[in-house]
Amino acid sequence: MPGAPPPESLPDSALKGIEEFNRGEFYECHEHLEEAWRAEPGRIRYLYQGILQVGVGFHHLENGNWRGALALLRRGIERLREFEPEALGIDVSALVRESAACLAELERLGSERAQDFDRTKIPKVRWNPPRTH
Repeated sequence: MPGAPPPESLPDSALKGIEEFNRGEFYECHEHLEEAWRAEPGRIRYLYQGILQVGVGFHHLENGNWRGALALLRRGIERLREFEPEALGIDVSALVRESAACLAELERLGSERAQDFDRTKIPKVRWNPPRTH
């Protein structure tokens, strides 16, 4: 439903997915973010999808699928850009910037050297709950 107002806070499934993303549990985060994405009728669902796609990109990287990692990182970054700088307390700009840096580094390394990627550079989703008055 295109005109649906955005939620005032993140649903539990999105919160769980973000927590898993931040722990590097990218396969698990996919399940919870997909649940939030499917349940949300408004445009904010694409925020969840963008985080999900970035996470799946890093999941592909961990499984040695360099091409899949690049494709999903690109899609996720593009999806997230429409929510910059911040949405529902998520620092979207930081996630986009840090994910784009990872993408550039993976492109530079190429498939032959993707295993040399410094996994400590994988971003965390920075989140501060919106304040209610």
